[in-house]
Amino acid sequence: MPEGHTLHRLARLHQRRYAGAPVAVSSPQGRFADSAVVDGRVLRRASAWGKHLFHHYADGPIVHVHLGLYGTFTEWAVPPGAARVALPEAVGQVRMRMVGADHGTDLRGPTVCEVIDEGQVSDVIAKLGPDPLRADADPSWAWRRITKSRRPIGALLMDQTVVAGVGNVYRSELLFRHRIDPFRPGRDVDAAEFDAAWGDLVALMKVGLRGGKIIVVRPEHDHGPPSYRKGRPRTYVYRRAGEPCRVCATEIRTTTLEGRNVFWCPTCQT
Repeated sequence: MPEGHTLHRLARLHQRRYAGAPVAVSSPQGRFADSAVVDGRVLRRASAWGKHLFHHYADGPIVHVHLGLYGTFTEWAVPPGAARVALPEAVGQVRMRMVGADHGTDLRGPTVCEVIDEGQVSDVIAKLGPDPLRADADPSWAWRRITKSRRPIGALLMDQTVVAGVGNVYRSELLFRHRIDPFRPGRDVDAAEFDAAWGDLVALMKVGLRGGKIIVVRPEHDHGPPSYRKGRPRTYVYRRAGEPCRVCATEIRTTTLEGRNVFWCPTCQT
């Protein structure tokens, strides 16, 4: 599932390419019937909160997108002049197509694609925790939830009502970087640990926002076994079960925590 930095990158991209002008919005397979509500309207702005993307159109309607596990936007250039009539054929299940002056994008496989209003946007956001990539994020709100909970900190970090935008990679890697066992109860994490982890999370997600890749391994540890997938930066523990820890050489472990795989080093994390 895309993590929060991906949605913020999409918001910035769509803001740059489509905002300030009318946008043609359609549903090639008819699975987003409300596309007609925003078709031809001016896109005022695009924004993100956690894993939720919002397209704010003139006169009120807002398209709300949650990519879920399989959702993705495919971007393409619009041919100039008369060739504009030869737009790419919609291949596969395209839920929503947006076409601007110079670019187009196809949305496939989202969990949510709907038209809502400002009140409903507020309802969505009210259910989310602070987003580390937003300037208005209030980490104290997340800390209050964590310090009162017996749930494992590894589960709390993935709970979007506690912190919005954190997925499995940031969860596992952040806890390793701060030497915290993912199964430690939230109430046993002290304030200094939380403050340090929050500041680090903000910095790491900003790196992901700028470069589009999750970079978590410090330069002095960025060697040895390759990444879990070609083209991805190295990780400390994520998807490295059975391999040696990059810091202490202990075998990395994995198990299921509240339905999701979690990875950790039993020596480094306490």
